[in-house]
Amino acid sequence: MNRNIIITGSAGNLGSAVVSKFKREGFKVIAIVSPGSDLEVEEADDVYQVNVTDEQSVKDFSKEYQVQYGSLECMALLVGGFAIGGIEETTSKDIEKMIQLNFFSAFNMVKHFIPLMRKTNNGTFLFVGAKPALQPNEGKDVLAYALSKSLVIDLADFIANETADLKVRSHVFVPSIIDTPQNRAAMPDADFGDWVKTEEIAEAMHYAATNASLRNMTFKLYGGIN
Repeated sequence: MNRNIIITGSAGNLGSAVVSKFKREGFKVIAIVSPGSDLEVEEADDVYQVNVTDEQSVKDFSKEYQVQYGSLECMALLVGGFAIGGIEETTSKDIEKMIQLNFFSAFNMVKHFIPLMRKTNNGTFLFVGAKPALQPNEGKDVLAYALSKSLVIDLADFIANETADLKVRSHVFVPSIIDTPQNRAAMPDADFGDWVKTEEIAEAMHYAATNASLRNMTFKLYGGIN
C-alpha cells in the first residue's frame, strides 16, 4: 500500500522542503496549490489545485481523493499567512483574514478527511503553530496572526482528544523565525544563524509522522532564539 501524504501550501518555502523530505523517504506526495496558480511542485507525484479556505472546494477534493487513492497516511497543513499589528492597529477584517488563511485552511481539510482516517484507523495530521500563539508577550505586535494560530493549536488538541481511541494522531510544529529568502530580505541585519531552517522543520515532521508512539506532541523549533 502506498504511503500517501497530502501537503497543502506545497509550493512555498516550507512546503518545498516537506515535499522533498517525504518524497525521499518513499511517500507518495499529493501536493495542493492554489487554484489558478502557475507554481510547480516538481518532486510531487500528483498536484491538485484546491482552495483550502473554501469548504466546498475541499469537500469536492476529498471525494475525488478517496476514489483515486483510497487511504491517507499523513496530512501536512502548511497554508498560512502573516500580519503585523497590535490591538489598536488591528481591525476585525485583519483578524478575519488571518483566521481564514491560518485556521480555516486547516479546519476544512481536517473536517473532510478525518472520516477517511477513522475508516482506516490510521493517519497523522501535522499542523503549523506559531511562537507568538504560545507566548503572548511575543504576540502583542502580531495580534491577528497570534490569535489565528492559537485556533490552530486548539484544533490540534480537539482532534487529538476526539481520536484518542484510534490510531489517528495530531502534532503541532511551532517555529520561531523561519530562514527564508523573504525573511532575510525583510530583516537583513538579523543573525540568520539563529533562525530555524525549513529542512529542520521537515525532518521533525517526518519523525513525528513515522513514530506511532508519539501522540499529540508540540514541537518547539526555535533555532537559536529562546
